[in-house]
Amino acid sequence: MNIQWYPGHMKKTMDMLKANIKLVSVVIEILDARIPSSSRNPELQGLIKDKKRIIILNKEDLAEEKSTIRWVNYFKAQGISVVPVNSVKGQGIRRLKAILQRIKIPSRKGNRPVRALVVGIPNVGKSSFINVLAGRSAAKTGGIPGITRGKQWIKIPPGIELLDTPGILWPKISSAEMGFHLAVTGAIKFELLNSQELSLQLLEYLYKYYTERITLRYGITEIPADMPELMKEIGRRRGYLLSGGEIDISRTSENLLKEFREGKLGRFTLDSIPSKKSNS
Repeated sequence: MNIQWYPGHMKKTMDMLKANIKLVSVVIEILDARIPSSSRNPELQGLIKDKKRIIILNKEDLAEEKSTIRWVNYFKAQGISVVPVNSVKGQGIRRLKAILQRIKIPSRKGNRPVRALVVGIPNVGKSSFINVLAGRSAAKTGGIPGITRGKQWIKIPPGIELLDTPGILWPKISSAEMGFHLAVTGAIKFELLNSQELSLQLLEYLYKYYTERITLRYGITEIPADMPELMKEIGRRRGYLLSGGEIDISRTSENLLKEFREGKLGRFTLDSIPSKKSNS
């Protein structure tokens, strides 16, 4: 799956980050706990450089618990503070605040506010995370990527200031596997995708690794090895029929993706720990 999505506002955001990185002492990098590797923007790594970094594994409630523990240990081994977070229920927020409040930025008039830059790919749950951290609706939220379009400073007492920025991808997604991971978790705008092709690829993944989830969710005990046939069977079980009794494949495909993203098919971690430690 070859997917590229780098609209003009993303380039402007990257330019804005380069211009404002000097204003902050901490970078909060929000990753999708289901795809901690695929959701890391490689262009940000050179930008962050020697800034203190905190990694948030957001949507941890949708990721496999044991895999999240392994990813936490992986990042900790690189000397990076990491906090698994569920932005919907606020889990992990208290721990993050404690980490931020321990950071002291000395000045002539005593410690000054900790200024943190919040970065992440589209639809990683960045705005929801900021809102639960702030305890109010401080950032725009939405179920589609591309909601936040401009930078905004958000004050969080006591003594924390966040610079929120729009979610950005990078110009070229070279790996087909990474493209699949980003697409199936919702980081790329839905209208740019072929939902039927993507859902068939998702079914292949489920068939290979999680056949029991298909049975549990859709009640299919004899699962066909042919993915288009399996898609039809899911549509039949859901009652997604067109006139004449034909299966509505489009509706079935979109519903499959929706249920996967909402965790109704269970918890998944698509990325494996790299065999060699990546540069931090």
